[in-house]
Amino acid sequence: MKSKNKLTLKLIRGMIIMISIISVICIIFISILIKDQMMDNYSHLAFGSAWTVAKLIDGDCIDDYLEHPERDEYYMTVREQMNEISHNFGLMYCYVFVPHEDHLTYIWASDDEDVMIIGMDDVYSDGGKEISYMAFSKDPEFEMISDTDKVYGEFMVACVPIYDSSGEPVALAAADISTEKIRTAIFNAAMKIITITVIVMLVTVLIYYISIKKNMIEPILQLNDTANGMINGFINSDIVRVDIHTNDEIEMLAHSLEKMDTDLRAYISENTRITAEKERIGAELDVATKIQANMLPSIFPPFPERNEFALYAIMDPAKEVGGDFYDFFLIDNDHVALVMADVSGKGVPAALFMVIAKTLIKNHAQLGEYSPSKVLMQANEQLCEGNEAGLFVTVWLAIIEISTGKGMAANAGHEHPALRHANGEFELVKYRHSPAVATMEGMRFKEHEFQILPGDTLFVYTDGVPEATDRHNELFGTDRMLEALNREPGAEPKKLLQHVKEAVDEFVGEAPQFDDLTMLGFTYFGTQDKTDT
Repeated sequence: MKSKNKLTLKLIRGMIIMISIISVICIIFISILIKDQMMDNYSHLAFGSAWTVAKLIDGDCIDDYLEHPERDEYYMTVREQMNEISHNFGLMYCYVFVPHEDHLTYIWASDDEDVMIIGMDDVYSDGGKEISYMAFSKDPEFEMISDTDKVYGEFMVACVPIYDSSGEPVALAAADISTEKIRTAIFNAAMKIITITVIVMLVTVLIYYISIKKNMIEPILQLNDTANGMINGFINSDIVRVDIHTNDEIEMLAHSLEKMDTDLRAYISENTRITAEKERIGAELDVATKIQANMLPSIFPPFPERNEFALYAIMDPAKEVGGDFYDFFLIDNDHVALVMADVSGKGVPAALFMVIAKTLIKNHAQLGEYSPSKVLMQANEQLCEGNEAGLFVTVWLAIIEISTGKGMAANAGHEHPALRHANGEFELVKYRHSPAVATMEGMRFKEHEFQILPGDTLFVYTDGVPEATDRHNELFGTDRMLEALNREPGAEPKKLLQHVKEAVDEFVGEAPQFDDLTMLGFTYFGTQDKTDT
């Protein structure tokens, strides 16, 4: 239940934040607007009051009241009218004074409480002199100015001139309004408008929330319940049906959910079938891997009764099954054949072609044929028959006479072998290749003689060694291969192959294995016992 309310809570929280932001903006905007409006209103009020007072007074009598400060009937009549103006317009005071250079002289004042104010002198307040001279100038700027008095506090003043019959300014009529009163009026007006605005916003938001909840949140919750129930639907084989009619994207989502349910059922059914098929293929590949591994010689030493040579070979496929293969076998008591080959392609097709090629090469060699060229020619003819897939195989084949170390080798598009003479280092033996086997019928293959002496070691390999690639797509290369072989060149074949494998693994690192890795090492001891060499 708690999770179902998260969307509602987010919506409410978002609305509260929205209301708060809008309220703050409204408060600032309305306060500025109302302040300007209220200041303008009070300015008109103050100047209107001052002008009214100025119109009451005959400017020609100002000098008389300064010389003879007596309250006559005219004076009292004006004072009563000024009291009315002050009370009616909510002024602090309205008064009439004559400005001098360093002081001012009062003539009239509202609410003077019978104090004899006529002719009373007073010093200017903080802004009094500025106000007086501005209003008393020939071209006055009628603008309220803030002033402060030690007794009356802070207030706003509006002053207008009183003219005599000759049109000369002889006194000033002033109206004071409390700054605190203006602030209070601005605050009250702002609060009223803000309160109304907030109430309207709350009502609007409430109506909007009710609409959103009905047309969005509730359908989404229904979609959520439907989605949660889809698993049980799969188990019970119930097809999902969503009853939502909002005529918008949510209804489209509901239809999409129904379609997804149908598609998921089809996908799960198909995926179950494919998984079962993959498991079956995986099991068959495991069997194929074991069959392929069993087809390669894997018992070492392979000929424990023969002391004239030692050999060791490994094959590490890039996939479950691969196209590389090695082989070695005795043709007769004095001839041993060494084979290193690489079928084009990867996977099951290459593995099947590898089985056929390996079998044909071995069969033709064991018929007593001591010429590697003829063996490959015969195998080539048979492999070309029905080779619709266009597969081919690179082969290095050598037949060595055990008693003398004389050998014949044919290289059909394969890597150059490496040879180490006794007490020397490994070097590549380079000569011209023949084309790969199974590329064309009627192919003839070149062969050459070679001689190995006691203590010499042959190293043959597939391109998976020099073409091993690290994560920067850099190749291992034959230079690194020779460096690994020459780390301990006099070691037995098994150890030599281990050195190369370790160097390749270290170079490749975490990069995936790109190709099959196959190697064979052959050390010739001659007819003497190898323990004596």
